[in-house]
Amino acid sequence: MYAALQEHIIKRLGKVPERFEEVAKAFEPLRLKRGTYLLREKEVCKYVYFIVEGCLQVFVIDKNGNESTREFYTEEQWVTDIFGFKNQQPSDEYIKCTEPCKLLRIHYDAFQHFSAEVPAFAQIYQQILELSYSNTVYRVNTLTSLDALERIKWLMENKPKLMTRLSSKLIASYLGITPETMTRLKGKL
Repeated sequence: MYAALQEHIIKRLGKVPERFEEVAKAFEPLRLKRGTYLLREKEVCKYVYFIVEGCLQVFVIDKNGNESTREFYTEEQWVTDIFGFKNQQPSDEYIKCTEPCKLLRIHYDAFQHFSAEVPAFAQIYQQILELSYSNTVYRVNTLTSLDALERIKWLMENKPKLMTRLSSKLIASYLGITPETMTRLKGKL
């Protein structure tokens, strides 16, 4: 699993950074089953996860018990509750495995240490934050201007692998439509 992390870092930085072995040792490997929660609402997020294999859902549950998915993360992506992790405050979000997953996680304390001590690690963290922010803003701005059918088409064009990996219920949560609407409109494609 560490080879996947190393390849990812090389793609981002163009080389293996100094102290990579030391940083890599701070990551704990995990193999988790589908449905496993990494974070629940009101828990303090203590880890950042690198996805070697699998898919994670980040979502909230509204007062009526409905899930609203902020994002799905797959191979070679990083996931955490950014605000809760950074501030070590209780989360408003859930993070759950939607498939069996192979992950590497780093604890808050080690993460802070390496962010301060290893410039390359801080650089990667900055890239993660910028990418997460830009992806979220792009998705929200795009989806709010589209009707339900256009949202499904947008997902098929921009993230086609999600359509084959996830249930219609999860995709509907991501697109901000009901599962019934999702089922009805899939027939029109």
